[in-house]
Amino acid sequence: MDYISKFEKLINEQIDRVKMMKQQGDFINYDELDKLIIGVVGGDGIGPAITAQAQRVLEYLLADKVKSGKIEFKVIDGLTIENRAKVNKAIPDDVLEELKKCHVILKGPTTTPRKGDKWPNIESANVAMRKELDLFANVRPVKVPEKGIDWTFFRENTEGAYVLGSQGINIDEDIAIDFKVITTGGAERIARAAFDFAKKNGKKRVTVVTKANVVKTTDGKFLEVCKEVAKDYEGIEVDDWYIDIMTAKLVDEKRRTQFEVMVLPNLYGDILTDEAAEFQGGVGTAGSANIGKKYSMFEAIHGSAPRMVEEGRDIYADPSSIIRAGGMLLNHIGHVEEADKLFKALEICNEEQEHVITGRDTGSTSEEFANYLMKTIEKL
Repeated sequence: MDYISKFEKLINEQIDRVKMMKQQGDFINYDELDKLIIGVVGGDGIGPAITAQAQRVLEYLLADKVKSGKIEFKVIDGLTIENRAKVNKAIPDDVLEELKKCHVILKGPTTTPRKGDKWPNIESANVAMRKELDLFANVRPVKVPEKGIDWTFFRENTEGAYVLGSQGINIDEDIAIDFKVITTGGAERIARAAFDFAKKNGKKRVTVVTKANVVKTTDGKFLEVCKEVAKDYEGIEVDDWYIDIMTAKLVDEKRRTQFEVMVLPNLYGDILTDEAAEFQGGVGTAGSANIGKKYSMFEAIHGSAPRMVEEGRDIYADPSSIIRAGGMLLNHIGHVEEADKLFKALEICNEEQEHVITGRDTGSTSEEFANYLMKTIEKL
């Protein structure tokens, strides 16, 4: 194999991506749309089961808008591991075409093959969707008032260690090389998203998380750009931590309450937000927003749990994460009152525990939990 030619091709692809990034316009204004289309993508594993319940809850909250034709739900099938493996693509062409007809997307979990699996070495559907739709900001809030935790993570979504994750090179049986990419434009726009959020929400500190003392070129650029952006936001403190000590400080009861907004490259954001979600009840309870200028996607942050499907337990899967993502979707499109009701109802249902999800027939089904949630919303 001509390794130099392959590396040159990868570099040229990134140069083209930067050119496209520079040509982008402003964020979409949902208020100007005649009809807002919400795509619903079940994914695979337990995804279709839990996403269907989240769709029911959203349709309940948006019933008037749906009836008037201002909002339409569009169900998109085909993003299963079987279908993706069949065409040997992270996102089949027909599915991608349907996704691009939507403005916002509610997405269930999808299976990502790993080495040794029976599936071909296709890219993560999440990574591919973020790249294809340029969903550069992954936003994950974690809030646990009784522990003084109120964190919002801004994870860069389209660069870092994941952007070329399936395009590494096996030089020989002894040497394997992967690539990490950070661009000035990519770092700047995620930094501005974090600082804009801090400014709008009265936050006083933005923390940049890298390993710039060791990974000097890429992480160094990310840190440098974030500190440069910080100069435009008077009154907001900026500090930086290394990813290893940051994972420790999140469990430090004395220090963790001091963090507010965190901005991170892709891999570190993936690690830290899963750790943070444990304080809120685990990854099964957390939702995630993926924001771009033209499209946005909201998803559960847990996996597809194929074993639950194999054992016939998918109807007992916890829909809390994808429903919480639905609440973030509501906030994003301007339905703040409906989102507040949904988040409040989730808190009440988790406290009352009239319907407890155990993942087995010892607990409630996801449908029963969704029904319980909607009845709770009705009382608010």
